[in-house]
Amino acid sequence: MRITLLGTGTSSGVPLIGCQCPVCRSVDFRDKRLRTSVHIAVAGKSFVIDTGPDFRQQVLRLGLLTLDAVLFTHEHKDHTAGLDEVRAYNFRSGQDMPIYARESVLQQLEREFAYIFAEFRYPGVPRITTHVIRNEPFEVQGVPILPIEVMHHKLPVFGFRIGDFTYLTDLNYISDSELEKVRGTRVLMLDALRLEPHLSHFTLAEALALVERIQPERTYLTHISHQMGLHREVNQTLPEGVRLGYDGLQINL
Repeated sequence: MRITLLGTGTSSGVPLIGCQCPVCRSVDFRDKRLRTSVHIAVAGKSFVIDTGPDFRQQVLRLGLLTLDAVLFTHEHKDHTAGLDEVRAYNFRSGQDMPIYARESVLQQLEREFAYIFAEFRYPGVPRITTHVIRNEPFEVQGVPILPIEVMHHKLPVFGFRIGDFTYLTDLNYISDSELEKVRGTRVLMLDALRLEPHLSHFTLAEALALVERIQPERTYLTHISHQMGLHREVNQTLPEGVRLGYDGLQINL
């Protein structure tokens, strides 16, 4: 399995318009964060989790020529706004794009991208097939996937475990029963927005406390605000086995 971080930032990420903080002015490429998304190559298949507003730029940068399916964590725009760009993969493959999400997310997509779901579609619009997922194991083209339900304040969000890799973004709570699904994970990607408390995201301290409970081999923090601080400085404060993620980071499992 090869995991590529397409984006590790937020809608208030880098560069933030008008912001003169050290992160927004940084020339370190690791501080230049597009909206959060990840690509997974496993068992000969190519999946993306979330298509944010930067999706087109992310897949062009990666040179991603094939995409077999899209999984959605939740319905917020910074995770869905790039859905239109799957049309390029329709053109290349001649196939509809399968998308997997809970029913409420699919309903939101249908409202926001009504032209994709219209009975009579304009030529050239994206072609997709929808698959409703629930909090139970499912497969995408033969690859087993375990959803993990977390809470983003009052909004339920799905994380996903694929083999020894678990991806948890946009959360500030996970129940003990859902946490059991994560145990044994070798590589964990985990939400950590900033140092200060937040209504719907883990702080750095909260994320580290969860890592201590899970004890993965490696953890990469994602959904990072510019308020977190400079990548090189924050990394120096992190415990062994934990690092800030950065756009373009590749991990082989």
